[in-house]
Amino acid sequence: MQLVEATEDDIPVLIDYWYSLATDMEQYGETNEVAYDGVDEVAEDGFHEHFEDENITDYLVEDDGETVGFVTLRIGTHPSRTYERYTHIVNLFVEAEYRSQGYGSEVVERVKELAQANDCDHLKVSCEWHNDGARRFYEDTGFEEKQVTFVQTLE
Repeated sequence: MQLVEATEDDIPVLIDYWYSLATDMEQYGETNEVAYDGVDEVAEDGFHEHFEDENITDYLVEDDGETVGFVTLRIGTHPSRTYERYTHIVNLFVEAEYRSQGYGSEVVERVKELAQANDCDHLKVSCEWHNDGARRFYEDTGFEEKQVTFVQTLE
């Protein structure tokens, strides 16, 4: 398994994977509701912005030349903290038929290597509170719970 840096030619597959991930998250709360009626409505602009931002990188998860998922990473800093430079796993998606086979764990290992190569001293990731599978996965790959994010809609 390897992470291959995505290019603008990969935007259609990134959109497909993002849409699958985003619609899977709808079950965890109304603020996760996707604004599109289908994957064909998703604009490419968001991924174009990723390619223009030097702190964001999208990777395809590939195994034997076959794409099985994607991961989006963002580098950031907390200048006032001892652990100051981090890599944030923004999106991590593995196709359903490849889950529970070690791909996600391998992605996290590769992300650690990339983070260290970018002089980062810690990783960040978040998931939905009631997504027990994701929480278990991140705990199993060495992450610790740190904070809770609250949300409130404004109407």
